[in-house]
Amino acid sequence: MDEQPVSEAPGQSYLVGGAVRDRLLKLPVDERDWVVVGSTPGALRAAGFRQVDPEFPVFRHPETGEEYALARRETKVAKGYRGFEVDVAPDVTLKEDLARRDLTINAMALDDQGRLIDPYGGREDLEQGLLRHVTPAFVEDPVRLLRIARFAARFGPFGFRVAHSTHRLMKAMVREGAMAQLQPPRIWRELHKALGYPQPWRFFEVLHACGALAELLPGLAGQMAAGHTEDEPAIPIKALRRISAGASTPAQRLAALLLQSPDDLATVARRLGAPPKTLDLARAARELWPRIVALGNADVAEVENLLKAMRAWRRDGYFEALLAVFSAQPNAPNRLQDLARAREAGLAIDSASLRARGLAGEALGEALNRARHEAVARAWGR
Repeated sequence: MDEQPVSEAPGQSYLVGGAVRDRLLKLPVDERDWVVVGSTPGALRAAGFRQVDPEFPVFRHPETGEEYALARRETKVAKGYRGFEVDVAPDVTLKEDLARRDLTINAMALDDQGRLIDPYGGREDLEQGLLRHVTPAFVEDPVRLLRIARFAARFGPFGFRVAHSTHRLMKAMVREGAMAQLQPPRIWRELHKALGYPQPWRFFEVLHACGALAELLPGLAGQMAAGHTEDEPAIPIKALRRISAGASTPAQRLAALLLQSPDDLATVARRLGAPPKTLDLARAARELWPRIVALGNADVAEVENLLKAMRAWRRDGYFEALLAVFSAQPNAPNRLQDLARAREAGLAIDSASLRARGLAGEALGEALNRARHEAVARAWGR
């Protein structure tokens, strides 16, 4: 390790979790989290650390703002991801703290000399590309179903896969009702992150494999169950793969995934905890899709109406976002690019040149519309 972790917290501090994992993968480290062994809340407060939550032993460094958590044991006492009793006594060891983590690749630490502490084989799992649980206590937190799917999306380019033993635990969790314990806002938090990763479709594939997707998006799960393979995925997954290959936002990716899914969007928003505006693009795409499918037989009037519905004459990115969603569909019509060229032809009409001819007000608007109509007609070719 070329950069040594340094801290000033009372007790022994260790760099833990994602920062250690990402260093070993030679990825940028966006944030660093620390575990403090052999200390107390009072000692940290006395050293100037600010407690984030009065009921939870996590503190902020007074200068760096990085998180320092007291080493803790957790005992499951109730259902759900908050049903834990936490013990932060000074005698809690680093190994005990690491044991409560979800995956072995997240259960490693560095001491103040930069030495790796890896009691559960995380480094070997990194090298083998395995997402493997640390202990059977994995099943106690239903959020871990989502987290492991999210890690599959993030580290898909590295070839990571879910370990067989962990997959069996995930299936058991679903059978025993783990998904019903998840609150929609937490589902959205994990899903939204996954949609921003290089291979977001892995999130849905992992959840489908363990049975969890059927409870979140039953329509999509049904499509994936009907002959989905790695070489020939279901239409929504293929669309998500295509749109993810280029620059695209989470909203575009979700719209591409859901465009041809039978899942009702209002139900999807409620079940996933998606913010109200998040599915606006998906709704618009669904409304326009039948007209896009019929594009091959469209005349100029329909093309102009479609361009208007797609806000083609604005330069706010909305047209491009919808076009990307439609183009990602494996059964997209051939004339989508013609539609894009017709839009470009219409945008090329310069209102300044019309003003130079003395046109203004209503006359200018009529001339602009007429010129755009002619440009679209020429570009469309009908």
